[in-house]
Amino acid sequence: MNRKEDAFPLLQMAVDVLNLSRALQLIEEGVKGGVDWIEVGTPLIKSEGMNAVREIKKRYRNKVVVADMKTMDVGALESSMAARSGADVVCILGLASNETILEAKRAGEKYGSEIMVDLLEVKDKIKRAKQLEALGVDYLCIHVSIDAQMVGASPFEYIKDIKKAVNIPLAVAGGINSETAGDIVKAGADILIVGGALIKAQNVTEAAKLIKRAMLTGERIETGLYKKYSHQELREAFKKVSVPNIADAMHREGVMCGLQPVKKGLIKEKKLIGPAFTVRTINGDWAKAVEAIDAAREGDVIVIDAQSGKLAVWGELASWSCKMKGVAGVVIDGAIRDVDDIREMDFPAFARHQVPNAGEPRGYGEMNIEIECGGQKVRPGDWIVGDDSGLIVVPKERAQEIANRAIDVMERENRYREEIKRGSTLSSVLELAKWEKV
Repeated sequence: MNRKEDAFPLLQMAVDVLNLSRALQLIEEGVKGGVDWIEVGTPLIKSEGMNAVREIKKRYRNKVVVADMKTMDVGALESSMAARSGADVVCILGLASNETILEAKRAGEKYGSEIMVDLLEVKDKIKRAKQLEALGVDYLCIHVSIDAQMVGASPFEYIKDIKKAVNIPLAVAGGINSETAGDIVKAGADILIVGGALIKAQNVTEAAKLIKRAMLTGERIETGLYKKYSHQELREAFKKVSVPNIADAMHREGVMCGLQPVKKGLIKEKKLIGPAFTVRTINGDWAKAVEAIDAAREGDVIVIDAQSGKLAVWGELASWSCKMKGVAGVVIDGAIRDVDDIREMDFPAFARHQVPNAGEPRGYGEMNIEIECGGQKVRPGDWIVGDDSGLIVVPKERAQEIANRAIDVMERENRYREEIKRGSTLSSVLELAKWEKV
């Protein structure tokens, strides 16, 4: 097969899953939607070995199969191994030595495969691109890693400069979807490598069709996912996901324990979301808790460390004051009262205890300092998210990243749910028995 005969731009589907059976299902849906090239992703290669390349090529002989080996050494060995298994294009890292790349190229020529070099983490991309062109590689790839995407990085800034510097086909990877595909093609990309927007889609075929349409027409078909967020956009991003999604994204860190919602049904529009305005007080002393309402900004969540006490530091009137000012809600490691009224007014509130008796406004304590609440440290400005499953605190410096990672978790679960509805089970989808420790 002469890859140069394929008409650019091309859609390359990066199949970054662990199980071959799932990979084949996703590929079948993607091909129906117009996928041109099939990439056997690095996770799949590490999990299933060269058998993944063999099986995919066996089923899709008329498609270009790309093996993302991410080779750094023994270029001839790894390139020949992939090529002999059926790979038409083998990916080598641009950080590898010239000798490794040349060896990969020689082996590729021997077995009929081409070489794509990935500029992932290469600092001077223009200089390295020129060197690689001189070495005779077939394709270059501008690649922003998934982890970098979570903090808002994009491959877009490099495309035009590299396209001017070299005269070989340019692939681009890194968070591409139907919202960005058209602009990336306009900037000069020849091959768009799309992973998450396809393999996590509930309907892979339709997702592929949308991306192909965007590539060919230049349309921006919005998804609203994986981007840099303003303050309000960050709030909207957290609104899309559940607290369990966020907990998975944070590897189970940040979960507050022992605090329950006063009102059930804290989903979507009703959930608790906002930056923390912190208060430290003692059992029953509600002075600083109430004063915090005046100091907090609209959209803040008042978080109170009341030493887990059983005398209420909060009630209906404080909740009404918050609601009128636009404070998003309250979290109390201590006691709350008037819960019937607070439920009726639909004000998001969490507390450790629900009691009828309040303390006295003695004025001890501090505001807007680091506190501990529900077993977690909370600083002013950290994001608090709460729903019926519980509460979590997201460090303010990681809020952008965690919002994107939580959306990533949600999308993967959406795909799993779709496969379960088609007749599978969670155990089958994840092939759990295969991954049990021996």
